[in-house]
Amino acid sequence: MAKKVLLLVENEFRDEEAIYPYYRFKEAGYDVKIVGPEMGKEYKGKFGFPMTSDLSASNIYMEDVVAVIVPGGNAPDKMRTHPNMVNLVKEAFNKCKIVAAICHGPQLLIEADIIRGKKVTGYKAIATDLKNAGGQYIDKEVVVDDTIVTSRIPDDLPAFCAQTIELIKVYFKE
Repeated sequence: MAKKVLLLVENEFRDEEAIYPYYRFKEAGYDVKIVGPEMGKEYKGKFGFPMTSDLSASNIYMEDVVAVIVPGGNAPDKMRTHPNMVNLVKEAFNKCKIVAAICHGPQLLIEADIIRGKKVTGYKAIATDLKNAGGQYIDKEVVVDDTIVTSRIPDDLPAFCAQTIELIKVYFKE
């Protein structure tokens, strides 16, 4: 059975920050599941691309999950108002799963209180938020600290996905 990668969505996700990892992780052999606050609901990207959730954040079995991906856009700000989405990220982190967030995605990591003392990056508009949450902000295309991978903008997607896949291989001995 392929190991699962969870791709979190809510309305107004940054389209390419969901689409690119979705296909990149599938290409790498992972079972990518779209996860939203509700199961079976269609969520629309900032530019209109639709993605329908396979699962809701409240019915995740973490055992076969290797990574959680949080795209940016306006979705992370919406996701952090759903306790089940916040708890999923916190549980993934606590169970040593890879948690990867790009652009505004680290807003959900802030809400889950998992970046305190960690080196992180994100879109420049949330740099102060990351610092205020106890993270050490680094303006770099991809930053890895333990099991957390963060990136800044859509142009960073190749490095973001490559580094996340490499980290999965290290942590899960693939």
